[in-house]
Amino acid sequence: MIRNAVIDSLMNRKSIREFTEQIPSEEEILTIVRAGQQAPFAMQLGSVIIQRNRETNAFNAPIQFIILCDLHRMEKVMKVRGWNREASNIHSLLFGMQDAAYMAQNMVTAAESLEMGSCFVGSALYMSEKLREDCNLPDHVFPLVILAMGFPAEDPPVRPRYPMEFHLFQEKYPDFPEDSVKRAMDQMDRGYLEQNYYKKAGFMIPLSDKAREEKFTFDNYSWTEHISRKMAQWSTDPEDLLEPLRICGLSLNEKRD
Repeated sequence: MIRNAVIDSLMNRKSIREFTEQIPSEEEILTIVRAGQQAPFAMQLGSVIIQRNRETNAFNAPIQFIILCDLHRMEKVMKVRGWNREASNIHSLLFGMQDAAYMAQNMVTAAESLEMGSCFVGSALYMSEKLREDCNLPDHVFPLVILAMGFPAEDPPVRPRYPMEFHLFQEKYPDFPEDSVKRAMDQMDRGYLEQNYYKKAGFMIPLSDKAREEKFTFDNYSWTEHISRKMAQWSTDPEDLLEPLRICGLSLNEKRD
């Protein structure tokens, strides 16, 4: 690989869940947010709320950002122009989620350059009612993700990734022969086992199917089994996510609310 300061920063990125007492300065915060604002966008449908209460922030981080998919703000602009949004909620949300995600990743990269660390909290999707109340969110604003941030008090290893053959496809999508799948699984699982990731965390998703025999211990439970259990057992009802969207005035069953 080509190596330079930017590439090295991206390759060494890891989630930080323990933070020092140091509080980011206002200049550092504004620099991070401004760098996020400069990300590519479709319609600038991402916006940010900052929270500074360590007692309630994820991982007791000194700051956390609520990354918003914000259709309300664009509707305000459209109103000045004499337009109403007729684009469907699903169309608007998909583009808004792209805008918000690009913005959030730029913020992470900017923070890394300032020797800060961060961790995404994806469960914000399911916290829309509480976040809507706490942050006074109007209709058509959806909390996409929480970004906890501060100066690291830990230095965990970089987590494994799939091998390139399982990630980059030449011209067409592959058939994935079983040996290729197993090589990719082995790379991920060995990497996490070598780091004792799940054993240290003490976290193994229990089997919901009582007829399925538990064959794993922390000596062989790793990433592919963990994610398989998540996707096989959790959030099987689309209402789990459709209801949070409806709470934010973004029903997907009709063109407009």
